[in-house]
Amino acid sequence: MASNAGSGEEAKALAEQYESVTFAEVHREVLHLFPSRPSTVLDVGAGSGRDAAALTARGHRVVAAEPTAELRELGRRLHADQEIEWLDDALPDLPELTEQKRRFNLILLTAVWMHLDERQRAAAMARLVGLLESEGRMILSLRHGPVPAGRRMFPVSAEETVGLARSHGLDVLHQARREDPHGRPGVSWTYLGLRLAGTEPLHTRPT
Repeated sequence: MASNAGSGEEAKALAEQYESVTFAEVHREVLHLFPSRPSTVLDVGAGSGRDAAALTARGHRVVAAEPTAELRELGRRLHADQEIEWLDDALPDLPELTEQKRRFNLILLTAVWMHLDERQRAAAMARLVGLLESEGRMILSLRHGPVPAGRRMFPVSAEETVGLARSHGLDVLHQARREDPHGRPGVSWTYLGLRLAGTEPLHTRPT
């Protein structure tokens, strides 16, 4: 997955952008879907580690999968006070996690899905479902709006993503649309909460 963060300066600018808003603000539409009991969490495309750090602070065991070395190093330094497990791994295949046969109660994909093309999204969904525990769930955000110059992004819709999720055995728990947390003109987000079909709900915080 090309991320446009290949150099130290680009990674630093992205990390500053990510860290300029809080976990609670970014995920306000889906906070009620995060588990309240200590759980295993995979943060895919973890970036600067903002979300991984917030979830670790809440008592969860978090694996932060980030393919860009500069962002991983920045994340380690920025959140050195949290016991985050950093891993060099990337969609659509997540080969390291797949080889390790890891399973997670929650998989989080924040501002990741639009970096994958249609073929990669189909492969990624299948791989992610295979990493979920039997009562696991997935939370992902979909970016809508103009693509910044020089960035690798593809248009993604809620309809396509929901259809793809259902074709791989996931049910929709929650769907919401909101403005961009960074206030960028023309940019908005859809938040989806998904879980394996036919499973009991994971214990979560009340709304």
